Amino acid sequence: MFTGIVEEVGTILVVEELPDASRLTIRGPLVTEDAHHGDSIAVSGVCLTVVDLVDGAFTADVMRQTLDLTTLGHRAVGDPVNLERAARVDARIGGHIVQGHVDGVGTVVAVSPSDDWTVVAIVPPPHLLRYLVAQGSVTVDGTSLTVASLDDAAGEFTVSLIPTTLAETTLGRLEVGDHVNLEVDVLAKYVERLIAPMGGQA
Repeated sequence: MFTGIVEEVGTILVVEELPDASRLTIRGPLVTEDAHHGDSIAVSGVCLTVVDLVDGAFTADVMRQTLDLTTLGHRAVGDPVNLERAARVDARIGGHIVQGHVDGVGTVVAVSPSDDWTVVAIVPPPHLLRYLVAQGSVTVDGTSLTVASLDDAAGEFTVSLIPTTLAETTLGRLEVGDHVNLEVDVLAKYVERLIAPMGGQA
């Protein structure tokens, strides 16, 4: 489990293509300082397992399904990625409960900067819209954010990025047309599952 509070921006050092997977080596001095083989690290919102550690970098295998369903399948050497270690049970949860299981890839359709923050509009896959609510939580490339507004007719939502988020995550580099990993609030999915036998009536 993660909280969506990005600890550092890492850099992809190696992309090794395997028969039905890829092996990524990522530089992340902070997240590797106490990491061990088998630990989980979220890479732009995707939970990966550490298989090797060398000099402030870690290696993880990414299976074909994950490559196909997230932005990791299009990452290249030199690309920046958001990194977060798994949450500790004795620590504050600064964001929200994040599983590191990407629900879909969204497309950035507008980036509107101002003096104090930047508003980013994202079109998610249509089936994810029902899990989003204004002022609810959403994870964008592993970053816990609040849904600032939701436009069902346009099929998009917006998030407001404060200067800290812009400076300390990859979201400050977003441009129109970019793709981002999205994870909706898992609680919404559980509620849907629970009320399904009642015909969707709570």
